[in-house]
Amino acid sequence: MTIHLVLGGARSGKSTHAEGLAKSQLLNATHQDLKLHYVATAQPFDDEMKMRIKHHQNKRGQQWQEHEVPIHLAKIVSGFNAKDVVLIDCLTLWLNNIIFHLGDNVTEQQVQTEIDRLLSSLDETDATIILVSNEVGLGVVPLGEVSRLFVDHAGWMNQKIAVIASHVDFIAAGIALTLKPQK
Repeated sequence: MTIHLVLGGARSGKSTHAEGLAKSQLLNATHQDLKLHYVATAQPFDDEMKMRIKHHQNKRGQQWQEHEVPIHLAKIVSGFNAKDVVLIDCLTLWLNNIIFHLGDNVTEQQVQTEIDRLLSSLDETDATIILVSNEVGLGVVPLGEVSRLFVDHAGWMNQKIAVIASHVDFIAAGIALTLKPQK
Protein backbone atom coordinates (compact mmCIF):
# COMPACT_ATOMS: atom_id res chain seq x y z
CA MET A 1 0.00 0.00 0.00
CA THR A 2 1.21 3.45 -0.90
CA ILE A 3 -0.76 6.53 0.07
CA HIS A 4 0.34 9.94 -1.18
CA LEU A 5 -1.53 13.02 0.07
CA VAL A 6 -1.38 16.21 -2.00
CA LEU A 7 -2.58 19.33 -0.18
CA GLY A 8 -2.96 22.90 -1.40
CA GLY A 9 -5.29 25.80 -1.87
CA ALA A 10 -7.68 26.47 -4.73
CA ARG A 11 -5.85 26.72 -8.06
CA SER A 12 -2.52 25.86 -6.42
CA GLY A 13 -1.66 23.17 -8.96
CA LYS A 14 -2.38 20.24 -6.67
CA SER A 15 -4.41 18.26 -9.23
CA THR A 16 -1.77 18.69 -11.94
CA HIS A 17 0.90 17.59 -9.47
CA ALA A 18 -1.14 14.55 -8.44
CA GLU A 19 -1.76 13.55 -12.06
CA GLY A 20 1.99 13.72 -12.68
CA LEU A 21 2.62 11.49 -9.67
CA ALA A 22 0.13 8.92 -10.92
CA LYS A 23 1.61 8.88 -14.43
CA SER A 24 5.12 8.52 -13.02
CA GLN A 25 3.98 5.34 -11.26
CA LEU A 26 3.34 3.83 -14.69
CA LEU A 27 6.70 4.95 -16.03
CA ASN A 28 8.57 3.56 -13.03
CA ALA A 29 6.61 0.31 -12.84
CA THR A 30 8.50 -2.96 -12.94
CA HIS A 31 5.47 -4.63 -14.51
CA GLN A 32 3.38 -3.11 -17.27
CA ASP A 33 -0.07 -4.20 -16.14
CA LEU A 34 -0.75 -1.24 -13.85
CA LYS A 35 -3.99 0.63 -14.46
CA LEU A 36 -4.58 4.35 -13.94
CA HIS A 37 -7.87 5.25 -12.25
CA TYR A 38 -9.25 8.74 -11.77
CA VAL A 39 -11.87 8.97 -9.03
CA ALA A 40 -13.66 12.30 -9.37
CA THR A 41 -15.85 13.53 -6.54
CA ALA A 42 -17.23 16.70 -8.16
CA GLN A 43 -20.92 16.86 -8.94
CA PRO A 44 -22.17 18.83 -11.96
CA PHE A 45 -24.77 20.99 -10.17
CA ASP A 46 -24.69 23.76 -12.80
CA ASP A 47 -23.53 24.45 -16.35
CA GLU A 48 -20.25 26.02 -15.24
CA MET A 49 -19.33 22.92 -13.21
CA LYS A 50 -20.33 20.66 -16.10
CA MET A 51 -17.94 22.61 -18.35
CA ARG A 52 -15.13 22.35 -15.76
CA ILE A 53 -15.58 18.60 -15.43
CA LYS A 54 -15.60 18.13 -19.22
CA HIS A 55 -12.47 20.29 -19.57
CA HIS A 56 -10.61 18.21 -16.97
CA GLN A 57 -11.71 14.94 -18.57
CA ASN A 58 -10.52 16.07 -22.00
CA LYS A 59 -7.21 17.32 -20.57
CA ARG A 60 -6.49 13.98 -18.87
CA GLY A 61 -6.91 11.89 -21.99
CA GLN A 62 -7.80 8.26 -22.57
CA GLN A 63 -5.23 6.51 -20.39
CA TRP A 64 -7.39 6.97 -17.27
CA GLN A 65 -10.32 4.82 -16.22
CA GLU A 66 -12.82 7.39 -14.95
CA HIS A 67 -14.99 6.87 -11.88
CA GLU A 68 -17.55 9.46 -10.77
CA VAL A 69 -17.91 8.91 -7.02
CA PRO A 70 -19.42 11.86 -5.16
CA ILE A 71 -20.38 9.94 -1.99
CA HIS A 72 -19.32 6.27 -1.68
CA LEU A 73 -15.56 6.71 -1.69
CA ALA A 74 -14.73 4.00 0.86
CA LYS A 75 -16.61 1.41 -1.19
CA ILE A 76 -14.72 2.10 -4.42
CA VAL A 77 -11.33 2.25 -2.66
CA SER A 78 -12.02 -1.21 -1.25
CA GLY A 79 -12.40 -2.56 -4.79
CA PHE A 80 -8.91 -1.61 -6.01
CA ASN A 81 -5.86 -3.88 -5.82
CA ALA A 82 -2.06 -3.81 -6.13
CA LYS A 83 -2.24 -3.32 -9.92
CA ASP A 84 -4.19 -0.09 -9.56
CA VAL A 85 -2.86 3.46 -9.33
CA VAL A 86 -5.76 5.54 -8.08
CA LEU A 87 -5.99 9.32 -8.03
CA ILE A 88 -8.85 10.65 -5.89
CA ASP A 89 -9.68 14.29 -6.60
CA CYS A 90 -10.78 15.77 -4.30
CA LEU A 91 -11.41 14.88 -0.68
CA THR A 92 -12.79 18.25 0.32
CA LEU A 93 -15.40 18.10 -2.45
CA TRP A 94 -16.26 14.60 -1.23
CA LEU A 95 -16.61 15.87 2.35
CA ASN A 96 -18.85 18.70 1.12
CA ASN A 97 -20.97 16.13 -0.73
CA ILE A 98 -21.27 14.03 2.43
CA ILE A 99 -22.42 16.99 4.52
CA PHE A 100 -24.88 18.10 1.80
CA HIS A 101 -26.20 14.53 1.41
CA LEU A 102 -26.76 14.15 5.17
CA GLY A 103 -28.79 17.37 5.18
CA ASP A 104 -29.50 20.25 7.50
CA ASN A 105 -29.50 18.11 10.64
CA VAL A 106 -26.08 16.59 9.97
CA THR A 107 -24.15 15.68 13.10
CA GLU A 108 -20.45 15.60 13.79
CA GLN A 109 -20.72 11.86 14.47
CA GLN A 110 -22.29 11.18 11.05
CA VAL A 111 -19.49 13.06 9.30
CA GLN A 112 -16.82 11.36 11.38
CA THR A 113 -18.31 7.94 10.60
CA GLU A 114 -17.94 8.59 6.85
CA ILE A 115 -14.35 9.79 7.30
CA ASP A 116 -13.57 6.71 9.43
CA ARG A 117 -14.96 4.45 6.67
CA LEU A 118 -12.64 6.13 4.19
CA LEU A 119 -9.64 5.82 6.52
CA SER A 120 -10.38 2.14 7.07
CA SER A 121 -10.59 1.46 3.32
CA LEU A 122 -7.31 3.33 2.76
CA ASP A 123 -5.64 1.33 5.51
CA GLU A 124 -6.77 -1.97 3.95
CA THR A 125 -6.07 -1.38 0.25
CA ASP A 126 -3.10 -2.76 -1.67
CA ALA A 127 -3.49 -0.11 -4.37
CA THR A 128 -1.34 2.96 -4.84
CA ILE A 129 -3.59 5.84 -3.79
CA ILE A 130 -2.95 9.51 -4.50
CA LEU A 131 -5.34 11.81 -2.66
CA VAL A 132 -5.94 15.49 -3.44
CA SER A 133 -7.36 17.72 -0.72
CA ASN A 134 -7.66 21.41 0.01
CA GLU A 135 -5.72 22.77 2.95
CA VAL A 136 -8.43 24.64 4.81
CA GLY A 137 -6.47 25.63 7.90
CA LEU A 138 -4.82 28.75 6.51
CA GLY A 139 -7.88 30.99 6.59
CA VAL A 140 -10.16 32.47 9.19
CA VAL A 141 -12.70 30.44 11.14
CA PRO A 142 -15.97 30.56 9.15
CA LEU A 143 -19.07 32.22 10.60
CA GLY A 144 -21.75 29.58 9.92
CA GLU A 145 -22.22 26.35 11.89
CA VAL A 146 -22.20 24.08 8.82
CA SER A 147 -19.18 25.90 7.41
CA ARG A 148 -17.30 25.37 10.69
CA LEU A 149 -18.36 21.70 10.68
CA PHE A 150 -16.89 21.37 7.19
CA VAL A 151 -13.62 23.18 7.97
CA ASP A 152 -13.12 21.32 11.25
CA HIS A 153 -13.66 17.92 9.70
CA ALA A 154 -11.66 18.70 6.58
CA GLY A 155 -8.71 19.68 8.75
CA TRP A 156 -9.04 16.64 10.99
CA MET A 157 -9.48 14.37 7.95
CA ASN A 158 -6.33 15.75 6.31
CA GLN A 159 -4.39 15.25 9.56
CA LYS A 160 -5.51 11.62 9.90
CA ILE A 161 -4.69 10.83 6.29
CA ALA A 162 -1.29 12.50 6.66
CA VAL A 163 -0.52 10.12 9.53
CA ILE A 164 -1.16 7.00 7.43
CA ALA A 165 0.27 8.45 4.20
CA SER A 166 3.75 7.43 3.16
CA HIS A 167 4.25 10.81 1.47
CA VAL A 168 2.64 14.26 1.84
CA ASP A 169 3.17 17.24 -0.46
CA PHE A 170 1.91 20.80 -0.06
CA ILE A 171 1.45 22.70 -3.33
CA ALA A 172 1.63 26.48 -3.65
CA ALA A 173 1.86 28.34 -6.98
CA GLY A 174 2.43 25.01 -8.73
CA ILE A 175 5.50 24.22 -6.63
CA ALA A 176 5.58 21.15 -4.38
CA LEU A 177 6.93 21.32 -0.87
CA THR A 178 7.45 17.89 0.65
CA LEU A 179 6.01 17.76 4.15
CA LYS A 180 6.49 14.05 4.69
CA PRO A 181 9.09 12.34 2.52
CA GLN A 182 8.74 8.79 1.22
CA LYS A 183 10.60 6.39 3.49
